[in-house]
Amino acid sequence: MAVQPWRVGKVIRIENETYNTRRYWIEIPELTSFDFEPGQFVTLDLPIHEKPNKRWRSYSIASWPDGTNVFELVIVLLDGGLGTTYLFNEVSVGSELTLRGPQGVFTLDEEHYQKDLFLISTGTGIAPFRSMAHHIFRNNIPHKHIYVIFGCRTQKDLLYYDELRNLGLENFHYIPTLSREEWEGKKGYVHSIYEEHCADKQAASFFLCGWKNMIDEAKKRIQELGYDRKSIHQELYG
Repeated sequence: MAVQPWRVGKVIRIENETYNTRRYWIEIPELTSFDFEPGQFVTLDLPIHEKPNKRWRSYSIASWPDGTNVFELVIVLLDGGLGTTYLFNEVSVGSELTLRGPQGVFTLDEEHYQKDLFLISTGTGIAPFRSMAHHIFRNNIPHKHIYVIFGCRTQKDLLYYDELRNLGLENFHYIPTLSREEWEGKKGYVHSIYEEHCADKQAASFFLCGWKNMIDEAKKRIQELGYDRKSIHQELYG
């Protein structure tokens, strides 16, 4: 895959998604269409350090390919995080950002659509799976069952909740679970949910996106269920 050049993106819209996450819509003026595959990411070069590799922050694209030159990022404000602090405090509508992308191979192939898909995330790790779900829906891609399992602490941490539960995609199961709050939905961590739905050991592919502790435990548990390591794909945050 060819390395993408650095480009200038213009922030054209910002919305608060939750108390500590924001959605940023970024336009690439030099392109008529920003083409990417669902699951890919962009890298921002932020003016927060003298060394380039300490300025770079990568974020999964939360939107889906729609033929335009605009894409969306969803970003959580991290305590002490230089990159997110800059984005939240210094970036506004009209700001320009230096970025490179799309990048990454955390994407779906034809073989994945022939198996049950488990898209397992915590926090803003939901972003690539939102992109995938809309892409499948809008392009009417044939698929087996799709389980989007999303773990967070409380209801105020839920991202894209109404949108995903009302997507209308056939054989699509959106299953958020809360670890620190009682509610009408699932309670606890993501692991018990995919273990329950894999009780029959059906053919499946697993995509993991989020915090390292979740991914490490999920890889271990999925293999203990009898699935091959090659069926597991990951994208780390933090």
